[in-house]
Amino acid sequence: MNHNCCGLCSIEIADLAVNSGRDSLIHDVNLTLHCGELTALIGKNGAGKTTLLKAILGEHHYQGQIRFFNHEGGIVENPKIGYVPQHLDFDKSMPVTVLDFLVAAKGKSPVWLKHRRDTKRNILKLLAEVDSEYLVHRRLGALSGGELQRVLLALATEPLPDLLILDEPVSGVDVSGLDLFYKRVTELRDKYHMAILLVSHDLKLIQKYADKVVLLDKTVAAWGEAREVFATDAYQSAFGILDLREDKGWI
Repeated sequence: MNHNCCGLCSIEIADLAVNSGRDSLIHDVNLTLHCGELTALIGKNGAGKTTLLKAILGEHHYQGQIRFFNHEGGIVENPKIGYVPQHLDFDKSMPVTVLDFLVAAKGKSPVWLKHRRDTKRNILKLLAEVDSEYLVHRRLGALSGGELQRVLLALATEPLPDLLILDEPVSGVDVSGLDLFYKRVTELRDKYHMAILLVSHDLKLIQKYADKVVLLDKTVAAWGEAREVFATDAYQSAFGILDLREDKGWI
């Protein structure tokens, strides 16, 4: 990976709406994502989080605008978007290693061919970014949930994206795996100054790692730092009252 010179400045979402027939899935979404920030997207089930992600990824037709701006205020025409899904569906009994998987994903070579030395070297560098070089020869189906998500994170960040989208990437991962994953994500944010959009239900980890929080309820119901959003009536309506006292670990 090469260091990001931060050619991208921001992603602006304006008057975004997605409809399904006569049903409005999301409407009037106005939001700015900045480089160097991890923005957490929260909301109850059915609030439109997945719909918004799919619109940004180009998988949903939408009304409104999604524009990527550079530091000079110009439009970035072909932005690179990295994506880490909630789950990866595959046959866990397959004799495919992490090296096989990444080589196949990054190129056109069949996994049964011998890997070139320089290709393996590049894969090791890629895994090193997420502290996972030791997984290179591990069978993909034998990875823990946290290990698999770090491999997917490595894949999503090469080439280095202008926007990295993480869709509930640690669902079902144990506590130590959760913390390690988010530490690697924030290290990538700081090192490469990338914009990151994270969907998560883990409010304590959001409080710990997110720079900004967006509460979605078909539209943007609240936006700001975690403490500010958690104190709003909109948050309490969606999730109930959250205890922010220091003795509960909320700092």
